Amino acid sequence: MKILITGKNGQIGFELKRALAPFGEVVAIGKEECNFLNQDDIRRCVQSVNADIIVNPAAYTMVDKAESEQDKAFAINATAPGVIAQEAEKAGALLVHYSTDYVFNGQKQGGYTELDQPDPRSIYGLSKWQGEQAVFEASSKSLILRTSWVFGAYGNNFAKTMLRLAAEKEQLNIVADQFGAPTSAALIADITAQILAQYTRSAIPFKYGLYHITANGLTNWHEYAQYVIQKGINAGLPIKLGLKSVDAISSDEYPTPAFRPKNSQLDCSKLKTTFNVNLPPWQQGLDHVLTLLLR
Repeated sequence: MKILITGKNGQIGFELKRALAPFGEVVAIGKEECNFLNQDDIRRCVQSVNADIIVNPAAYTMVDKAESEQDKAFAINATAPGVIAQEAEKAGALLVHYSTDYVFNGQKQGGYTELDQPDPRSIYGLSKWQGEQAVFEASSKSLILRTSWVFGAYGNNFAKTMLRLAAEKEQLNIVADQFGAPTSAALIADITAQILAQYTRSAIPFKYGLYHITANGLTNWHEYAQYVIQKGINAGLPIKLGLKSVDAISSDEYPTPAFRPKNSQLDCSKLKTTFNVNLPPWQQGLDHVLTLLLR
């Protein structure tokens, strides 16, 4: 078994290198090996590896900057996945691709299912949705996993930012009307590995398609920040502020270039029943990462 992983320096790509190693030879590439802005280079990279499975977490993830770098966002998030899907189809390879809750407008009550119609309100969300469509149009053996609020011990994320700011500032204003499930990159990688184990071993026809994958539970950015900062305080970090100095504000009080969905909750029932996997509470994955960060 030969597996190609893109985006090796991203949060999910970093964890995938670990989680997929038992399956066989893993070839991990990043922007140093492959220019995702160049379609010919993408084809060259994919063809040179000739993998049985291609896992594509590579993405343009700078949500606000995407509003002013639209061409780059669409090239990496929409065009590139389509090219990879075309090459995967030619080779008969399985393609696993990752997407985001930002494909939705966040106005629904309750968790979004795979049957809900996307309505992205940002360039980032639109580019990721177009990437989904490009993958399904080109590949008959594809799996798209939508996730949200990704964090990990490796790379930049909200949890790390909160620990840094709590050590620098005496007061923070954090949005409290956007809800979702913080999901660890390690969980995403481990679930991907469980799915691939079924793909490689099962005699039952594999169910390709679109699935939602997040940790269990729900929180908002303000509660999330308080949770992280309390852990920092408990660990003896030089935190300048107390939890009472972490103020809850509305999205309107913190305008950003890109629209953020207020409801990022994804219903993961289809994933759990199809592949018989368990999705632990978001606190469990966060506690593990914070333990590593706070040593």
